[in-house]
Amino acid sequence: MLKINENFVKLPASYLFVDIAKKVQLFSQQHPEKEVLRLGIGDVTRPLPNSVIQAMKDAAEEMGSSSTFRGYGPEAGYLFLRDAICKNDYQGKGIKIDPDEIFVSDGAKSDTGNIGDIFDRENTVAVCDPVYPVYVDTNVMAGRAGDYSADAGWSKIIYMPCKKENGFLPELPEENADMIYLCFPNNPTGIGIHKDELKRWVDYALEHHSVILYDAAYEAFITDPEMPHSIYEIEGAKKCAIEFRSFSKTAGFTGVRCAFTVIPKELAFNGISLNRLWGRRQSTKMNGVSYIVQRGAEAIYSEKGKCEVRENIAYYQSNAKIILNGLAQAGFEVYGGVNSPYIWLKTPEGLSSWEFFDLLLEKANVVGTPGSGFGQAGEGYFRLTSFNTTENTKEAVKRIIKSFSAT
Repeated sequence: MLKINENFVKLPASYLFVDIAKKVQLFSQQHPEKEVLRLGIGDVTRPLPNSVIQAMKDAAEEMGSSSTFRGYGPEAGYLFLRDAICKNDYQGKGIKIDPDEIFVSDGAKSDTGNIGDIFDRENTVAVCDPVYPVYVDTNVMAGRAGDYSADAGWSKIIYMPCKKENGFLPELPEENADMIYLCFPNNPTGIGIHKDELKRWVDYALEHHSVILYDAAYEAFITDPEMPHSIYEIEGAKKCAIEFRSFSKTAGFTGVRCAFTVIPKELAFNGISLNRLWGRRQSTKMNGVSYIVQRGAEAIYSEKGKCEVRENIAYYQSNAKIILNGLAQAGFEVYGGVNSPYIWLKTPEGLSSWEFFDLLLEKANVVGTPGSGFGQAGEGYFRLTSFNTTENTKEAVKRIIKSFSAT
């Protein structure tokens, strides 16, 4: 008799952002005359840079000729892209990373979710709270999370609360954590981490023989010189950390799909190379990202491409400033939005995260993300994103201020 993976049954009925989409769709059907402004899901609105478009056009032309056509590419990514990543994102910043330590993929979401394949089911997992849901849900699927309680969360997950009282930064766990998920600048709180604070985590991981799964998808938004763009800026990190990067928010690749994961060859446990294990996993379960997309990603590192990407990031940084300053001046309690595209808003007095979501949609026709959807410590907070047009961002802030009196 067929048996299913019962861990999937333990999961909530649907993913957080699917629930939000359903609510918004129902509201729009009931109120077709109202324009809904979306500051919820972290999807970009600016088009792909011209250099990317041209590179992808050229690559598409190559695929139309028998002399330049390409079939299956290397699962870890074409060397031209991995070389460009090494030189620009790492070696150019004084970090020695080699091309064979880089694995190109279709997204940081995929990689942060799939990385658990190479780790034992009995490992203990530590996550920030609030947290990007993928980190938790994929460990539930793998059987590492235990049982769920509405009051305490998953029984085998170590939660590290990130609250106002600790500057929204996690404390080192008292228990031994084998797999530690960190995301900085953080999704959803928008808070960054300084080098001295991150060093504490590297030291902890080295001492406890743990691995840090470091999501750096938003590093391009960092403006504070004391905040590291890569965990490998910290001494010893290559022996305890895996880093995830994405082109989604920087170059607008949310619909194109391209990212990469860095696993240093120094990273090994009990003499077993994690670089080798991940390479084996990827070569078995993935055929790689298309040649056309990888040529587009390579173009990001051209001089023209770099300028265009900086313009994109500056645009969203400006939007974040509009939200942060506008709501703060109106009396709302807001965080993040400086080194990050996310703003973490304290809900008005007496309103839960989902109550605020419903009222915001009904009264202001603006969509955000309830903080409780990211974990128990997110209750009473709300995430807004800067990934809309400047015109819509200004209008959304205006509507929020008009609809709610800050307390």
